[in-house]
Amino acid sequence: MRCPFCSYAETKVTDSRDADEGIRRRRECLSCRQRFTTMERAAHDALQVAKKDGRRETFSREKLLAGLRKACEKRPLPAGSVEAVADAIEADLHRRGVPEVSGTEIGELVMAHLRELDHIAYIRFASVYREFADLTDLEREMAALASRGHAPGPGAGQPTLIDESELKTLTRGVRAFPARRRGPAARKQSAPAPRAARKRARRAR
Repeated sequence: MRCPFCSYAETKVTDSRDADEGIRRRRECLSCRQRFTTMERAAHDALQVAKKDGRRETFSREKLLAGLRKACEKRPLPAGSVEAVADAIEADLHRRGVPEVSGTEIGELVMAHLRELDHIAYIRFASVYREFADLTDLEREMAALASRGHAPGPGAGQPTLIDESELKTLTRGVRAFPARRRGPAARKQSAPAPRAARKRARRAR
């Protein structure tokens, strides 16, 4: 392992810890004494993915992550949850011990995980993966989601823009606006009629 600071070829490991994505090691360069962290992942034989059109391509975790991140974009998800889904799917595929899987298998795994993670991300992915042709297909998928106990309504899983307690704090001490004062013209119009005008009005009757 070469030092990223001075490119010296020898380093020593000062600490090793298990992580979800592999083994995290803390290293120290024997030349410049700088420390840095490396991540080690188990090397698997290249897994081939059979596409719908008959093509074959090597499985790419980066491509899987890109699709997941697109589906989960701007969703209120815990940090690292998307990467955890990618790790789980990749581990599932390698546990099968087969040299090739179909793109459909990967797609169904993604659907299963997103269904449990976030229903909006699930609908986004499903609309592309299952190639929804019109609104009817979307409504059918939402009905299926609701039947599994995942209500797809706008309130499900959607955070409010301002929490109720925070809203009370922001509006504390704010008083209602006072009644608008009338201008001189308005006061003039509403002033009682002079006495002489009232007398003339009574004679006219």
